[in-house]
Amino acid sequence: MASSSKRSKSDSADESDPEMDPNTARKLFQEGAILLFLDVPEGTEFGIDYNSWTVGSKFKGVKMIPPGVHFIYYSAISKTNEVAPRTGFFYHFKQREIVVKKWNPQLEDISDWKPTEDEMNRYDCNREQMDPFLGPYPYASLKQWVSLTNQITEPLMNSLVPDNCKISSVTELIGDKESRTTEQRAEIRASIPEGASMEEQMPQMHMKPEAIIHFSEIPPKYPPGSSAADITKYSMDSTYALDTLMTLNYKDNDLGILGELQFAFVCFLLGQVYDSFEQWKKLFHLLCSCQAAIDKHDNLYNVFMTTIHFQLAEIPKDFFVDIVSRDNFLTTCLADFFNNLAESGASSQLKGRGRKFKQSLTKKFKWNFDGYEEGEYAPTVVDLL
Repeated sequence: MASSSKRSKSDSADESDPEMDPNTARKLFQEGAILLFLDVPEGTEFGIDYNSWTVGSKFKGVKMIPPGVHFIYYSAISKTNEVAPRTGFFYHFKQREIVVKKWNPQLEDISDWKPTEDEMNRYDCNREQMDPFLGPYPYASLKQWVSLTNQITEPLMNSLVPDNCKISSVTELIGDKESRTTEQRAEIRASIPEGASMEEQMPQMHMKPEAIIHFSEIPPKYPPGSSAADITKYSMDSTYALDTLMTLNYKDNDLGILGELQFAFVCFLLGQVYDSFEQWKKLFHLLCSCQAAIDKHDNLYNVFMTTIHFQLAEIPKDFFVDIVSRDNFLTTCLADFFNNLAESGASSQLKGRGRKFKQSLTKKFKWNFDGYEEGEYAPTVVDLL
């Protein structure tokens, strides 16, 4: 899978950022957080946010990390230069905080080791001594990172990360026998027909529960017991599904759904998790296929356009071609959005911004939003006869 992070060799803190002025550097040195990543083998791929490096022999971590949400990721490298699947984690750094992680060579991953209070005090007292072994946070790409994550709050991040707190590019599977009760396993065996093939008798596999990202489930498009006419109405406008999702998960923060959209995007873009790309598509389609919701959520859709503007600039070229060409997903959804916005009761300011956004996309990508073909994302029409 493609990755948009910039890679370089990192051995110590000698690398300077040409775009960071002395005052900013001094402030980040005094107030920025530190990530100590101990015992990481030389040659390991390591990254934070939009930049990644090949770890050198002196590397001990990263300094001058701006407070806020960040994504740290890594891949072990074998002696034959084979790169292991990427693993990462989100963390909300506090001002002057020191976070310590240690490498486990057997697992080729972060260990469960946690420093004692005395060890943390020593790290805090030895900031200057550690400095030569810490690479500076790549400040030049901070604005780019913030544009992709500014709606991901710490509570939202904590609600979405898996129970094991790791974002893995490889789906972690376990057999049913490892997670079911004895009674449930007996029921499964009893349900296997006599003479079943070896393949049919193999245990069913599913994701490790602790490794699952807690994305929102997209609600049904229409309420239970809807008539044929209502099903058609709700399928033409997904406001019911959006309102249901926001009531369940984002009642106190209507921009939270955009935070989840950003979280899914980062998990795909930098975490290389394809399932996150599918969640991004679901949320994107849901937001684009509403009309009545635009009337009620002026600010949500204003920020939505900004969010999509920055995301479209970062999608890797191979996936960008895929989501444009396959079922015309991107252009179909955006055409629906622009039509819904134009026909809604939204403010003139929001409609005007929508027209400018449409024009900029047409100019940049040569897309024709007025003559798209509907694919699997077309609304459902139910025959009343």
